[in-house]
Amino acid sequence: MRIRPAVPADVPALHRCIIDLARFERAEHEVTSTPEQLARALFDGGDVPSGRPALYAHVAEVDGAVVAMAIWFLNYSTWTGNHGIYLEDLYVMPEHRGRGIATALMAELAGVAVDRGYDRFQWWVLDWNVDAIGVYRGLGAVAMDEWTVHRVSGAALDALAARRPTPGA
Repeated sequence: MRIRPAVPADVPALHRCIIDLARFERAEHEVTSTPEQLARALFDGGDVPSGRPALYAHVAEVDGAVVAMAIWFLNYSTWTGNHGIYLEDLYVMPEHRGRGIATALMAELAGVAVDRGYDRFQWWVLDWNVDAIGVYRGLGAVAMDEWTVHRVSGAALDALAARRPTPGA
């Protein structure tokens, strides 16, 4: 097994993993992203004002084939005054599970955080994914049970955006 940062040639495998993860999470119908969008976000900066990528990925290879991925980005804590890593997606192909690949990817991202002086490494996990929760607890992760995730998207996002103040008013 080899863990490494993703390269443009990995985009088809990464996108396939995203779809497989969504299927596992019973939400495949929600995936609207394309490999081209993923490539832009990872390697071209997408529509980030700086023009630098704001999304990162690592892959795990076995015998030269991508069998797992971790897609992540930076977050920031106003309390600590420092960046952290937010893990958006972690996926290991079913036939490669139980071999420590997820742990290796998590350890790699923890190493990135430590090397860069970041304070945190965090992610969400579905409450019914008890296998993953067990792995995460074994890595020293602590559930943030007092926090509730909120999201605004679709029509609600459009409606909220329509409420912004008129410039100069």
